[in-house]
Amino acid sequence: MCWKTLLLLLLCYDAQATVAHRWSRAVLFPAAHRPKRSSSMPLNPVLQSSLEEVELLYEFLLAELDISPDLQISIKDEELASLRKASDFRTVCNDVIPKRIPDIRRLSASLASLPGVLKKEDFERTALTLAYAAYRTALSQGHQKDIWAQSLLSLFQALRHDLMRSSGSRVSA
Repeated sequence: MCWKTLLLLLLCYDAQATVAHRWSRAVLFPAAHRPKRSSSMPLNPVLQSSLEEVELLYEFLLAELDISPDLQISIKDEELASLRKASDFRTVCNDVIPKRIPDIRRLSASLASLPGVLKKEDFERTALTLAYAAYRTALSQGHQKDIWAQSLLSLFQALRHDLMRSSGSRVSA
């Protein structure tokens, strides 16, 4: 009788731990999971699914980007901007990644407390947020530059930490 009770408790504990882990994992980029009604944005868009797409994303980031006063990001190079993946790039940059300091700080705090490694799409979006923060840091002056630089550093540390965890190396602060 005792071993049956112990087995039942172990199964209940295992089931509870599995369910709690699955449902407690916070969504880092909530906008990716609830597109605007007026938008044709796909649910949870991902830019990189092949090596060619990784190289294309790199080209997008190297191309000159334009950030409008309402924080909309576009690619200035017309040839690159006309590609199908450029539309996905604009969608992720304009509708998914955070572009305001409080939102970026919230993301950094979530990343710092996240157990395990990032999913591919979360890593991609965090890297794009890092690129955006670097761009804003370069354009800012004075106190604003310091605030953007601090956000840039916290995102870099979160990505570095994730890379170290995924490679199995010990992470040192």
